[in-house]
Amino acid sequence: MPDVLSAALDLPGFWWLVATIAAAGIVRGFTGFGTALIFVPVAGLFLPPAHVVAVITLTGLASTAALLPRAWGQADRREVSLLVLAALPMVPLGLFIMDRLDALTVRWVVTGIAGGTLIALVSGWRFSGKVRLPGLLGIGAVAGVIGGMTGLTGPAVILFYLAGRAAAQSVRANTILFLAALDVVIVANLLLRGFAGWQLVWLAGLLAIPYFVTTMIGQALFDPTRERLYRYAAFTVIGLAVVSGMPVWS
Repeated sequence: MPDVLSAALDLPGFWWLVATIAAAGIVRGFTGFGTALIFVPVAGLFLPPAHVVAVITLTGLASTAALLPRAWGQADRREVSLLVLAALPMVPLGLFIMDRLDALTVRWVVTGIAGGTLIALVSGWRFSGKVRLPGLLGIGAVAGVIGGMTGLTGPAVILFYLAGRAAAQSVRANTILFLAALDVVIVANLLLRGFAGWQLVWLAGLLAIPYFVTTMIGQALFDPTRERLYRYAAFTVIGLAVVSGMPVWS
């Protein structure tokens, strides 16, 4: 067995990471979002921030193969392209900030962003009207910075879509497409900056197996007519992850 594979298996908390990514896969499959909101707070208990970002984005590539084909035909590709273009130049800034913050500060930032996102969603916050080009670019830029800094690639876009009036199927497809593109952008930046070593690649590969399987299960469970059930199931799992990953526990 390669030494890097053995080191990945021996990582403290490895089986907690497996269980967490498996739960995240179910949520991601039937809602289109939630992986980072569930995984990042828990992973922060066992890994430094740069490793958390690397593992969640590398592992996220596994869900792309499972979800992207269906989402591609259902998404508003023009709108998602604008979000991605705005996020693209901001990812390096997020990585730069993360690299200069201590691990405890990053974990509190993760807790604040994930908890704030959850509160906004559960409270039923909504807006009406159409978001125009400057707004789309701003949302994409914020998503890029937050994604690079914490690995939480989705909150800004999730709030944008779920607070609006779009149908569950459209929200799910657009979110899947955006997160897939942003994962690729972040992985490329991580490789260029030397943040992703072979041990992390092996760890992400191991986690990708249960993640892919449970993502497919979640996708099979998706039914647009049961939108309320999906949202509240996702909120419950995210809430448990945020609370369990708070820095006060370690």
